[in-house]
Amino acid sequence: MQHQRSNPALFKCLPLAALLSLAFACNSHAQSLVDMYEMAKGFDAGYQSAKSQFLANQAKADQGKAALLPTVNLSGGATRSNREITPQTTSDYSYTTQTAGINASQPLYRPGNLATYQQSQKTLEIAQAALNQAEQDLIVRTTQAYFEVLAAQQSLTFVQAQKAAVAEQLASAKRNFEVGTSTITDTREAQARYDLVTAQEIAADNDLRVKKVALELLVGKSDAKPLSLSPQASLPPVTGSGPEEWIAQGEQSHPAIQQARTALEIAKLETAKAEAGHKPTVDFTLGYNAQRNINGLATTFTGSTNQFNIASAGITANMPLFAGFATQNRIRETLALEDKARSDLEGAQRQIAQATRTAYLGLQSGLGQVKALQAAEASSQAALDANKLGYQVGVRINIDVLNSQSQLYQTKRDLAKARYDVLLGQLKLRQASGTLKAEDLQSINALLQK
Repeated sequence: MQHQRSNPALFKCLPLAALLSLAFACNSHAQSLVDMYEMAKGFDAGYQSAKSQFLANQAKADQGKAALLPTVNLSGGATRSNREITPQTTSDYSYTTQTAGINASQPLYRPGNLATYQQSQKTLEIAQAALNQAEQDLIVRTTQAYFEVLAAQQSLTFVQAQKAAVAEQLASAKRNFEVGTSTITDTREAQARYDLVTAQEIAADNDLRVKKVALELLVGKSDAKPLSLSPQASLPPVTGSGPEEWIAQGEQSHPAIQQARTALEIAKLETAKAEAGHKPTVDFTLGYNAQRNINGLATTFTGSTNQFNIASAGITANMPLFAGFATQNRIRETLALEDKARSDLEGAQRQIAQATRTAYLGLQSGLGQVKALQAAEASSQAALDANKLGYQVGVRINIDVLNSQSQLYQTKRDLAKARYDVLLGQLKLRQASGTLKAEDLQSINALLQK
């Protein structure tokens, strides 16, 4: 079965700039990067899960206040009793006891409860950092999927332009063979290259479809059309004096380090809570209880109803003396967990420093590659023009022209991808240092064609 993508004769009449214009002719219905991110924020399951987890931890943090607030209980009951004494059955009788009361207790000194409350607030800080990390991850994933579609779209456009150029070279070789100015080898070489480019076009078209599906699954929108990057867009340079400046920012603001640092504080509070097992507790109690006896008591038959009302207020203190070494062993456990949390924090700091340094050097390398590929594009274009002229005057053969064409369009594809990689690298550097925010997409959005 023959794959037919387009009419080569049509592409002969269109320069590359026109092909690029056709590829992005639907920009009036396209979505910007910021639009795509907002859609992904409301649709992506991973981010929604992190958001729900944050809300759950927020409610759990509020539960920690309960240990510091008073507790109030309302109680009531009724008991029917039968008194029987043998062998004197004449003293047997039944009576009813009804009770009701309200009792309250307010902790005055409970260091363990205070540590629990402080832990609940620290847990909320961890949840907030986790949500920030999920948001940064979503920004990078959306941008990467967005640029992958654009890169695949441009790759397909360049392959189609190369196919048109090869088709023109094939037609020229056939004409020259017919008039006897070239051999059949030129025609076969051009035909082989045309078939190869056709296969590349099929692969590029499939890759574009796959990348579009991935973007649509991320943002929850069918037929997503990202805005293309302006050819005249100037890529922003690497900011900062060096990677150490970015690493210093990460030490303060990276969500992973914030989570590890807060986890260490929670571990210290857990040790304080364990040490509270040796300390006294003091509570203030307040109560009002009523008891109503019908027909008598457990000791006396009255045949009437009497009622007792008791109001009470007091302070209750407890001092633990010995708990089978449970408190001492618990303290040993929490101290070990505290050392573990301290090591986790150090490990997170090292990983963030390495990731930040890698992202910084990668971005610098990417900017250098863009400049080199821009020079290579100009050189490849000049080489193609020279080979075409040499072919016309007979000092170059057909394969030289075909190779120059292949090199030029491969350079164009590499340059387009490198430009997207640099913009994505800017965001990844901010993510590595923990400073990435949704507002950072605005600077990239300004480089897109409106």
